Amino acid sequence: MKYDSYKHRRWSIRLRGYNYTRPGRYFVTICTRDKENLFGEISDGVMQINEYGRIAQQEWLRTRELRSNVRLDQFVVMPNHIHGIIVITPRDNVKNMGNGCRGVARYAPTGASTGNISAGSLPAIARAYKSAVAKRINELLGTRGAPVWQRNYYEHIIRNDAEWNSVSEYISTNPLCWEQDEENPDMHNPY
Repeated sequence: MKYDSYKHRRWSIRLRGYNYTRPGRYFVTICTRDKENLFGEISDGVMQINEYGRIAQQEWLRTRELRSNVRLDQFVVMPNHIHGIIVITPRDNVKNMGNGCRGVARYAPTGASTGNISAGSLPAIARAYKSAVAKRINELLGTRGAPVWQRNYYEHIIRNDAEWNSVSEYISTNPLCWEQDEENPDMHNPY
């Protein structure tokens, strides 16, 4: 097949023209590479996180420590993905953070940039989280720079309290529904 630059272009899944530094609630799902069950397993509807799952959980909680304009809401580590709600608060609530990159030096690069990412934006938060988790897991495995995550992540802008309630319930009950979860690789395997 001949290369077609239009057809083979990587399209953004972000809402065109939306400012992701804007205060609001965002539902985020980040999957492991090839949907590998890296973070533990579900037994009787309860997620049993392993050492790598604890890293994913710890780095999620560090997000609020590193960014004063972020609050965290519902969150769950699943065998091969995480779900969480990130709340970005107004910028005038942000304390003086020096050069705006507090803590960034500890993150590994995540590959080629797909454009300018504003500090404090949802893409910057997701990139830093993925990088921190990957770096720590790779240190444990002795596999410097090996991919841990899929290339992108899913996000949904939560527009009202009804959506927030629905997403919150989805996150909190997600381990109970693992057998039917589209992210469950066993669901697609007939054997």
